[in-house]
Amino acid sequence: MDLLNTLFQSAPWGPLRIGLHVVFLLAAAFVLKQMLDLRVAVGLKHLAKPRAGFGAAGVLAVLAFAGVLAYQATWQLSGTARPEFIAFMQLHDRRQFNPAHWIERGRILDVAGTVLAESRIVQTDAGPSAERYYPFGPDFAHVVGYADPRFGASGIEAAANVELNGGKPESLKDWGELGRQILTQGKRPKGNDVTLTLDAALQRLAVERLGERAGAVVMLRPQDGAVRVLASTPSFDPNRVDANLFLRADPQARLLNRATAGLYPPGSTFKVVLAADALDRGFSGRIDCPADGWTTSGHYGKIRDHEYYEARRAGRTWRGHGRIGLTTALVESSNVFFAQLGVYLGHDAFRATTERFLFNSRISIGAGDTRAQFMRTGRIPRIAHSDRYGLAQASIGQGKVLATPAQMALIAAAVANDGVAVRPRLVASEQPAAAGRFMQSGTAAQLRSMLRRAVSEGTGRGIETPGLAIAGKTGTAENPFGASHSWFMGFAPAGRPALAFAVLVEHGGYGLVLLHLLRIRRRGRV
Repeated sequence: MDLLNTLFQSAPWGPLRIGLHVVFLLAAAFVLKQMLDLRVAVGLKHLAKPRAGFGAAGVLAVLAFAGVLAYQATWQLSGTARPEFIAFMQLHDRRQFNPAHWIERGRILDVAGTVLAESRIVQTDAGPSAERYYPFGPDFAHVVGYADPRFGASGIEAAANVELNGGKPESLKDWGELGRQILTQGKRPKGNDVTLTLDAALQRLAVERLGERAGAVVMLRPQDGAVRVLASTPSFDPNRVDANLFLRADPQARLLNRATAGLYPPGSTFKVVLAADALDRGFSGRIDCPADGWTTSGHYGKIRDHEYYEARRAGRTWRGHGRIGLTTALVESSNVFFAQLGVYLGHDAFRATTERFLFNSRISIGAGDTRAQFMRTGRIPRIAHSDRYGLAQASIGQGKVLATPAQMALIAAAVANDGVAVRPRLVASEQPAAAGRFMQSGTAAQLRSMLRRAVSEGTGRGIETPGLAIAGKTGTAENPFGASHSWFMGFAPAGRPALAFAVLVEHGGYGLVLLHLLRIRRRGRV
């Protein structure tokens, strides 16, 4: 491909291309003439004419073939007047001499107008060429993506490809002008800008706080789903995309968008889902939580609270929570309570709740004209009715339960928005749309109070910030491949939530190791 690109960009290629076209036409005319001469030479004229049916079939076949050729000709010759053609050439034709790559694509901007991607004109051996430039390098690589003539496009660059190429002129006359510009290169065609909901300052702060850790931060507005932060680390530099990024096994998984596609056990953050279901069903009872833990059968190990292990490491004896209600259980993050609660509510209730919360789904978050960006919500396989221990483990966010950081942020946003989850959106011009009702309004109000107490007096005390009432839930997810993953999900301010969020740190371990990574700051713009 590099050799062909060098040939096609060289000065002699223009006259040579015209010569090849002439030779091809002459060769086609010669073959047709020889076929006619052959018919006369072998004396086929004396043969009987074919039956009418065969003649009609032959005519139809010729017409069909001519139609295919005509369609192909219009696709190739007038394709520049079609946004679909330009998008196809942009994404699937990797040759550098492809005219679709001469387009000066529109900019990608954050909500305040900060440039996240733009085209710059550079001089090459074949003349001026438009190359994509990303001012912040890896910070926005997963969400903004890349547009490269050899490796295609990803992220918003792919989702909004048609619009970035100038694919929404107001009239056919404008389309004709765009086509002429591409074919003649007399005037470099320019695309349209796309404005995102992202806040560049907050996104860069999230990436800075994650540092060298593998993890993700998602922040969005509960009322309209506007995504303010969609950060994933480690990342890659979209200004330097090369084959090694795709061909070699990458132990860091830099291409993986952990925010929208990374599946992790949610740990104790999943207790918010179970608490919502219990409140929706009118649960108000108390459950005994012994210090030594609880299990469904003597064949399985006991499920215990984290205080039990803390006391054992310190050489102390823990007395246990005793008989507690839902509020205390959520504030103190009692595994023993929620394991029993899940079994009490039953398999059918658990399955119905996970479906209502859209687990095992994909949600579009960056719809465009050619394709869309999606977030995975999670993966929770069906648990057999005979498997009570599996249900107990799933009820505390362990076992086979997996979720993405984007899904946990969406759940936090639903609690903040009176139980209604608004579909996360990245493109500012898109209208908000409800993804579904996760819980009743009264349930959401109770959970907001509980999650506020979880920060002010419970397991999230380490993130308590004077002057800013944060509500949230910590989580430590056991990981069979190393140290536990650390979670924190929530929203702020608790009274009138402006931002909902989820933070994940891979192998962050137990405790609040991740809470210093991201402090929500009071800002004039949220």
